[in-house]
Amino acid sequence: MSALERLHNRIDLDNIPFTDRATRLLLFLRNNEISVRLAERWAKWEREIGHYRQRPPIIERMRILNSDGTPVTMTPDTYPHAAGLLTDLGRFEWIFVDPETLMLRLPEGRYSLFFIVHCERGTTDRRGATFRGKRNVAYTTNALIESNTAAQISQEHFEVKVTLRATQNQALLLNITPRLAYNRAITSPDIELQASRQRWQAWFDAAPPVADVYRDQYEYAWWVMRIGLLNTRYFFTREACVPSKIHYVGVWHWDQFFHALAYRHMDRRLAEDQIRIVLDHQREDGMLPDAIHDEGLVTRLTAPVEADVTKPPLAAWTALKLYEVSGNRDFLEEVYEPLCRWHAWWTTHSRSQDDVLCEYRHPFSSGLDDSPLWDDGMPVVAPDLNTYLCVQAESLAKIADLIGLKDDVERWEAVADQFAAAMLGRLWDETEGYFRALHLGSPVRVLTPFNLLPLWVGRYPEAVTNRLLAHLQNPDEFWARFPLPTVALNDPKFDGQQMWRGPTWVNINYLFIEALTRLGHHNLAQELRTRTLALIMQQGDIYEYYDPLTGEHPPKSAPIFGWTSAVFIDLAITETRATAAEKQHGD
Repeated sequence: MSALERLHNRIDLDNIPFTDRATRLLLFLRNNEISVRLAERWAKWEREIGHYRQRPPIIERMRILNSDGTPVTMTPDTYPHAAGLLTDLGRFEWIFVDPETLMLRLPEGRYSLFFIVHCERGTTDRRGATFRGKRNVAYTTNALIESNTAAQISQEHFEVKVTLRATQNQALLLNITPRLAYNRAITSPDIELQASRQRWQAWFDAAPPVADVYRDQYEYAWWVMRIGLLNTRYFFTREACVPSKIHYVGVWHWDQFFHALAYRHMDRRLAEDQIRIVLDHQREDGMLPDAIHDEGLVTRLTAPVEADVTKPPLAAWTALKLYEVSGNRDFLEEVYEPLCRWHAWWTTHSRSQDDVLCEYRHPFSSGLDDSPLWDDGMPVVAPDLNTYLCVQAESLAKIADLIGLKDDVERWEAVADQFAAAMLGRLWDETEGYFRALHLGSPVRVLTPFNLLPLWVGRYPEAVTNRLLAHLQNPDEFWARFPLPTVALNDPKFDGQQMWRGPTWVNINYLFIEALTRLGHHNLAQELRTRTLALIMQQGDIYEYYDPLTGEHPPKSAPIFGWTSAVFIDLAITETRATAAEKQHGD
């Protein structure tokens, strides 16, 4: 059975839309009505038309009517390459022709299509109609049109009804574009269906094999990683993966690094471009933006405090992870200087009073937006930030060595030593046995896994490491049924339903697996890896975060989520290879 067949009907069209690589079109079927939403922000129009998550679809209330005008029941029958609709009139089938064009393959017979178009003006013609608005829309068919009306029902809505008599291998083309030019060229639906199938099959064929126990969710994760890619447009300088095509449309800086971990197993250039798109927008002072959208960047916010906003410094670590697979030293040559400027931005603009450790000055720069670590206010000298900076300095030392900059190696290793020593000297709490976050010099009274993350630097005495590991493995704190909660289970501020105030985020698990592996605790790393994989396999979709006690996704946890899918892919590959190596060694 192929991946396409195994993913039959995983796309339910209700919670999971039919979409494809590069496109910003999302097709849904809810309450027997088809709609097409846009994965676009349009920030300059938000006051006028609302936030993109709540914005009405550009095509809505589409129904298929039989000869007496009665809507027929549509039952989804979907694959990654085509979204079939089973009806009494026959099978209707949606196929992507290009990122801005959907083709509806028509069954033989006579019937009507009814739908609403969000636009400002429009006109019918002998092949369909064209509409102008904030996005331009055209529908075109090579079936016989018996009637075709487009009536304006409000300032920004047209009501369409077109009655068709179709014969074999005919179609209706739906083009939704920001461009002045429409795509109205109809090709053979059979050819388009086969081309779509081949594109998807090639994608799945390029993925490394994994153990059967992971395969179904693994292939779905690769589906997420393909449909999450948006093509270039304005500030979107590279093809890049968005965190969730439904909930988070844009590039969020540190999400890209985890996305790249998956792509490195399939497509070197695609993996590298997830870093390049962030570096494309580096400021002159070295700062990298928090987020990148079609229409601009997020580099500064005014709430809850006014400050520059970025994301954790994991870029150099990620570049090395890509190099481990690709061996592409030229990429390291390309990114080394921008990454040095990035590190310099932190040490120049975010130094705390002790002149070694750095601090977060906006909570969103941590990526842990509403963590209780920020409840006392900003700035915060945080163990996670300084761990990242220590790892980044180490990574820059390794990159410098690989590209032949021997004088830089010793300098970066010394920087890493300084961060590690400063954290132990200033943040270590001997009484509690973990690293404290400090707000204005005072400890922040909450226990999170980020207080344990300095494990990753691998430079501390055994007594310190053992105390951190004891917290990590404590079932009353972090070794939950589905580890690792982002606030200790027994902390008064734990809330398993609220973003960074308790739920398990698997990208954080990934960092701890990395830390445990570095420390030589391979059995513990493997246990965390297998439990993380089991968590992601609990449900049909792949979510932003999970309740650590039940494994369920909280109501606000975004679906079809990128970095969770990417982590699953990387861990499934690692676990499969580790199991095979162990078996071979045993034999």
